[in-house]
Amino acid sequence: MSDTPIEVVRQGRVATVWLNRPEVHNAFDEHLIASLISALHQIDSDPSVRVLVLAGRGKSFCAGGDLAWMRRMASYSHAENLQDAGALAKMYRTLAQLSKPSIARVHGAALGGGAGLVAACDMALATPLASLAPPKSAWD
Repeated sequence: MSDTPIEVVRQGRVATVWLNRPEVHNAFDEHLIASLISALHQIDSDPSVRVLVLAGRGKSFCAGGDLAWMRRMASYSHAENLQDAGALAKMYRTLAQLSKPSIARVHGAALGGGAGLVAACDMALATPLASLAPPKSAWD
């Protein structure tokens, strides 16, 4: 597993935030969520950054929630589940309300919550082989 779930690379006035868990298709867990929120706050408060690019390392943009994380959540208390859901909502809200333009750089799969990350950005650029699918509950 990658030691750092998020990697921020600055090039001029562009900050690229890389989801850095390629071994699990950049699926998010509580660590990636917290790291992404922190990186977004830092970028938003940095006047030298003019645009954010959100990208994923490896074969996929983001496969949504990490299955191991979801299995752990099954044993959480009601209060812990509320806290976890609040963190997830905060991640999407922070990205959607960023004061700088945000661009999702999508390749491979953007599934479930990964499609949510794309939707939270102002713009998305995708390769021809990118595939997006909303969370299963959206199809019910």
